[in-house]
Amino acid sequence: MHAPALYARLAKQVARLSGRPGTLALAIGVVVAWVVSGPFFGYSDTWQLAINTGTTIVTFLMVFLIQNTQNRDTEAIQVKLDELIRATRGAHNALLDLEELSESDLDAFRARYQKLASNARAELERGLQDTDSPEP
Repeated sequence: MHAPALYARLAKQVARLSGRPGTLALAIGVVVAWVVSGPFFGYSDTWQLAINTGTTIVTFLMVFLIQNTQNRDTEAIQVKLDELIRATRGAHNALLDLEELSESDLDAFRARYQKLASNARAELERGLQDTDSPEP
């Protein structure tokens, strides 16, 4: 198995495990054990450093895990939206894969749809319906 596939598999598994109630209970248990052990270690700098180091490492790694999970979820949502656009009669296929466009191209699409929305609201105020495609 090559590295990206291994990373993806590992990231999915760790994300699933880290989101479970048992994992939260384990984390709380570690913190409670650390607090309870304070008097035994005299609340020393080393005792404080242990929890600080552990939480820093976990936080650092979780940033990458969260980003991976968010990227994967966003990609899946984009593909689903692209399929809905593709399969909807009257939808504009030019809207497929918008996330890959430049900011200026996105701004042009956004301005076009803001104009359509503004026109639709004006028509609603005149008592017309807003349920069909604006173009033939």
